[in-house]
Amino acid sequence: MVRNTMIRSEMIRSETKAAFTIVELLVVIGIIGILVGLLLPSVRSSREAARRMSCSNNAKQIGLAIHNYHSSYDQLPMQMGGTFDPASNSGGTSAPGNNRYRLSFLVALTPFLEHSRLWEEISNPLPSEDNGMDFAAGGPAPWTRQYDPWQTEMPMLRCPSDPGVGLPSHGRSNFVACIGDATHWLNVGATRWNTETQSWTDDRIEQVAASGRGVFVPRQVLRFKDILDGLANTIMVGEVATDLGDFDRRATGSLTNAWNEIHENPNLCADQIDEQRPNFWAYQSEQGPASMGRVDQRRGFRWADGAAIYTSFNTIRPPNTELCLAGGDSGIGMLSSSSRHQGGCHVLMADGAVKFMTDSIEAGNSESGSVIRNGTGSRAPNSESPYGLWGALGTRAARETINEDF
Repeated sequence: MVRNTMIRSEMIRSETKAAFTIVELLVVIGIIGILVGLLLPSVRSSREAARRMSCSNNAKQIGLAIHNYHSSYDQLPMQMGGTFDPASNSGGTSAPGNNRYRLSFLVALTPFLEHSRLWEEISNPLPSEDNGMDFAAGGPAPWTRQYDPWQTEMPMLRCPSDPGVGLPSHGRSNFVACIGDATHWLNVGATRWNTETQSWTDDRIEQVAASGRGVFVPRQVLRFKDILDGLANTIMVGEVATDLGDFDRRATGSLTNAWNEIHENPNLCADQIDEQRPNFWAYQSEQGPASMGRVDQRRGFRWADGAAIYTSFNTIRPPNTELCLAGGDSGIGMLSSSSRHQGGCHVLMADGAVKFMTDSIEAGNSESGSVIRNGTGSRAPNSESPYGLWGALGTRAARETINEDF
C-alpha cells in the first residue's frame, strides 16, 4: 500500500513537471507575437515586390506589342483614332454607329496583347442581342455601357498593386500614352470635327506642331524614326493609379479650370488640395467637389477612350502629383504618371525597356508655362523642355542630351 502511494506520488510529480505554467505560456505567446510583428513587414514587402515585378512585366509586354504593331504597319498605334459618322446620334450608338474618333492606342494593340477574340468583336459589326442596339465595326463611343468590349478588363493592362476594380469604371487600364511635356490642343490634336461646316478640319496644325512633342500626339500618325532623341531616352508609356473613390488627387482630376490659365501655370490646382490631407482634394460636399465630374470620369477608367485623363500622361509635373485639367473629362492639363507603389512609378521607354521613376526626379521649373506656338525662351517651339530631366524624357525630338542616370 505504501509502495503504491509512492508510485502515484511520483507520477503526479512527473505530470506536474511536464506542464507549462501560465507565466511560461504567456512568455511563449509574447515571443511568437514579436516574431510575427518582425516578419509581417518582410512578408508585405515581398508581396509588393512580386506585384511590382508583375507590373513591370506587363509594361514590357505592352512595349513588345507596340514594337510588333510598328513592324506590321510601319507606324505607331494612333491615340484618339477610330471612326466618326456625323449622321449617327451624339452618343455614337445607333447604326451604322461610330466611336467619335476617340479610341485609345490600346484598342489597336488588342490582337498584339493576346486578345485576338476581343479584337474580332471590335473590328466587326456587333448585332443586337438583348440591349436593343446594333454596333458598327470599330464599336461605339468608348463610354457606351451596353458595348461589352469596352467593359472588358485585360489583365495585361493592369498593375497588381492597384486594387481598383468594377463599377463605376468601364474597363480599367494602369498604362497610358506619353504625349510629351506640353498641353496646347493636345486634348484632340490638330484634327477636329467642325460642327458648323459638318466636315473635318486641320486648322490647328501649327499649334499642335509646336506642342505635340511626345511619342504620341492625338489623331496623328507617328513612327519610331520620328523619335530623334533616341528610343532609349524617350518615354513611350507610363503607369497611372486608377481611382478608388476617395478623391485622391492623383486619380481624380480637377476638370473645369480656366483654359487660358492651364497652359501658363503647372501649379494651377495647388490651392484645391486639402491642407490636412495633402494627397487628397479638399471636400466641398459629401460627394466631393463638383469640378471632379461624374463618378465614371476618373483616371484609367476607360481603357478604350483616348481622352487624356483616361489613357494619356505628360511630363510637366513629377510623378504622383495632382491631375489638373481644363475642358472637363475631354480636356487637357497637368496629367502626370502615378502608381500605388512606394516612391515612384514605372515608365516604358521607346526601346522597350522599363524604368522605375522616383517622385524626386529632377523636374525643372514648375512655375514655367509649357511650350506653345509663338512662345519665347524656354517656351519656344523646338526648345529644350522647361521641366528638366523629367520633361526631357517625355519629348521625342527636342534634341536634349541625357547626361544623368534615371
